Amino acid sequence: MSDANDDLRYVYAVCHPLTAPLAADLTGVGGVPPRQVSHEGLTALVGAVPVRDFAAEPLRAHLEDLDWLAETARAHQRVIAALTTVTCPLPLRLATVFRDDSGVRAMLQDGSERFRHVLERIDGRVEWGVKVFLDSEDGSGGEVGGGPREPARDKPRTGRDYLRQRRSQRTAREAGWERAEGFARRLHETLSLRSDDARLHAPQNSALSRAPGRNVLNAAYLVPRSHSEEFVELVDRTKDEERDTTGLRVELTGPWAAYSFTGDSSGDSNGDEIEREDGA
Repeated sequence: MSDANDDLRYVYAVCHPLTAPLAADLTGVGGVPPRQVSHEGLTALVGAVPVRDFAAEPLRAHLEDLDWLAETARAHQRVIAALTTVTCPLPLRLATVFRDDSGVRAMLQDGSERFRHVLERIDGRVEWGVKVFLDSEDGSGGEVGGGPREPARDKPRTGRDYLRQRRSQRTAREAGWERAEGFARRLHETLSLRSDDARLHAPQNSALSRAPGRNVLNAAYLVPRSHSEEFVELVDRTKDEERDTTGLRVELTGPWAAYSFTGDSSGDSNGDEIEREDGA
């Protein structure tokens, strides 16, 4: 067992001083309960981690180990999720580590202006993620762009028939994609009007996310916590209104800490947020 003086300080998030306690059984990376380090009205939630795993060189090696990385990310997210129930934190990048409490306080001092600005912007708010997928643009799911798939028995008998069938399939795919884009655009516009801020993320790569279908919309919305129920109902209602748009699937995730809104107002990431469990 390592000497506590040799441990490093793993920082999960920055927030205002907590006015409510975290769950007594909450543990973070390495099974260690997080604690608060405060400096001039800002608080960092930290946990002790061993030098043998989190010094620069071993950490670089660990970050190539997908199992280690997944376990650490789950522990990190567990602390952020618990923190989000009692405050509106600014999550830091996975494996943000300092030598000791003095280093953490120096980080709070150096970044105080930005931290205060971001915390003011996200105060009382949570993030909701909304994704739209087009499941059947190629017809493999039974329908193509809103129309029934051609029966297998309708095989082309001539080269001309083959070309005609290919044009028909391409037209159906294009029409389906246009309908999906239109739906996603309308949904984003509607949800943006009912949120304090919104971010459009790059579409997810299905090969990496393993989510079925083609990702048409991948967006995040900053919503007052007190209005979250109305926001969820709005998403559900919009989905019902588009019931006739076949092949589309809408996924709602959250509420999260405001991962997508800790950068500047242009939407550029400041590099300090981590990926949520839904992969956004």
